Amino acid sequence: MSTSHVDAVTFSDLSRNPRAVAERAARLGRVRVTHRDAPDFYLTAVDREEERDQTLATASRLLLALIKHDPTARALVLAMPEVFPWVRHLSPEELRAFTLELVEALSDAAELDVDVTTQEVIAGWRATARIKADPERHAGARKPTEGDFGPAEVSA
Repeated sequence: MSTSHVDAVTFSDLSRNPRAVAERAARLGRVRVTHRDAPDFYLTAVDREEERDQTLATASRLLLALIKHDPTARALVLAMPEVFPWVRHLSPEELRAFTLELVEALSDAAELDVDVTTQEVIAGWRATARIKADPERHAGARKPTEGDFGPAEVSA
């Protein structure tokens, strides 16, 4: 569900009138709480969030079952370009690997409450497709390297 500005309240609104904001969240399903100095968040009822979790788990289990019955994941692989148009730059083997990795990440999100992995999988494969889409960058990335580049820097 996307939330428009009409479905949003400020953090100040929440602190001044929590009952009205809670009633609004119950009526609308969820309300986005905006905060000038911090990330926005949603106020939602537990039963609604639990239903979303159950929906994700059901979808995840369905995808895993499809893969179990078709190890090549043919149906899912065929659907991927409609969801991620950039996969056209991946080889068939890479597309299958992405599909399997994505389904596993969705399963982790549903079963283990680990949401970040799904976005990491998508971002990683999108980056691969981006490099492969540019022949010069792709050729440069495939060139052998020599020497020690020093310690790797970890960004926070």
